Amino acid sequence: MTSGSPLRQLYCSGGPWEDAFGYSRAIRTGDRIIVSGCTAIADGEVMYTGDPGAQMQLALDNALEALTVLGGTLGDVFRTRIYVVDRQYFDAVGRVHGERFAEVHPAATMILASGPLDEEMLVEVEVEARVRSAKPSDRRG
Repeated sequence: MTSGSPLRQLYCSGGPWEDAFGYSRAIRTGDRIIVSGCTAIADGEVMYTGDPGAQMQLALDNALEALTVLGGTLGDVFRTRIYVVDRQYFDAVGRVHGERFAEVHPAATMILASGPLDEEMLVEVEVEARVRSAKPSDRRG
């Protein structure tokens, strides 16, 4: 779901923490889109338990869906931040990032973190983009 004024567009995925914690999945202000941390959640459940690469794929899918709804594309991404709960997952997560962003090469940071809200979440990713298109999509999430 998108809401807000033409100068400030919000995207809410309907996740359980957005309303409870008072944030949006993503926000577009002007030509900039910032996507909050995304994990491997689908239909309210953590997917791919124990598989950091598959979790990274789904987390990126979730982040890029929000980006797309607000009028961005993969090519608009200029920065990612990746939070991983164990050093042994860095390679698997990094390879997924490398495959997805092979043509884009955004600035990226990978951080060892104590863990997201659910202990089955192995990775969380944030995305920032500067959009070349003038208007957000009319597509609703």
